[in-house]
Amino acid sequence: MKDKVPRKFIPVMLTPFKENGEIDFDGLGKLTELYIQAGAKGLFANCQSSEMYQLSADERLQIVNQTLKIADGRVPVVAVGNFGETIEEQAAFVRRIYDTGVNAVIIVTSLVAEENESDEVFDQRIFELFRLTENIPLGFYECPEPYKRVLSAQQLEKFTATGRIIYHKDTCLDIDQIKSKIQSTHDIPSFGLYDAYAVNAVASLEAGAAGLSCIQGNFFPELIAWLCDHFNDIHANGNVTKVQEFLTGHMEVIHHAYPLVAKYYLQKRGIHINTFTRTPTEAFTSDVKEKVDSLFEEYQHLKRELGYELSKV
Repeated sequence: MKDKVPRKFIPVMLTPFKENGEIDFDGLGKLTELYIQAGAKGLFANCQSSEMYQLSADERLQIVNQTLKIADGRVPVVAVGNFGETIEEQAAFVRRIYDTGVNAVIIVTSLVAEENESDEVFDQRIFELFRLTENIPLGFYECPEPYKRVLSAQQLEKFTATGRIIYHKDTCLDIDQIKSKIQSTHDIPSFGLYDAYAVNAVASLEAGAAGLSCIQGNFFPELIAWLCDHFNDIHANGNVTKVQEFLTGHMEVIHHAYPLVAKYYLQKRGIHINTFTRTPTEAFTSDVKEKVDSLFEEYQHLKRELGYELSKV
């Protein structure tokens, strides 16, 4: 039964850059190790947090290869692959990403159809993508850029019934929709829904989500892993409530100037990466810095209450 399956933290990985804007592959290796040591049960490389839209095709392949090299089979790795103007071009890059050795290739829903195009058009293109990629395991990502295209429970049921979809990163922000999607895919043992919205973290896990894939995992990955392990632990009820309140209460600071703020936060943790981002962000002002510093201190207190140490790499 899916209800008995352990929940998993799948981080949406950052891409560290050098001061000159080149990819810092050594820093990427350190981050990969951090995620794994912190309790991640898989890795989502080449996603929006990775600044995938600011990477060239070769760079996308390079960061996936580096992630696979450092992970070395310890956890599964998935990565976005449907880049291209046409479904044929997207299918071709899906195959290139899969050839790196990833466990599944993720499809950004908003790259399949324009915002003004119907679900019928979207569905037709997805099935064409299935045909052109043969038996490659796939997943969906309701990425907010270039726009957010949220799948319905009925669509997800139809796609997962093919056996091709193993992962879905959900960004609908609606717990009722989450419950409907989980219910409609409950009988597909190979499939898992991972919620990106930390405000609904506990509610989604309780509803049967396979785990969490939220950006908070780039600040305190141990905390997200802890929540996946303890969300239904009757002996940890008080702490589970504290963790959910902590996540909900710090949404604004975590999202402002992201992913730059996440890289700054990791620096405070002792991870030697640069805060350079290719993605334009809001200004990292002294006020924002003060809020992130305060977040860091609050987390030190919370982790002591929960009784674990920060992972070292």
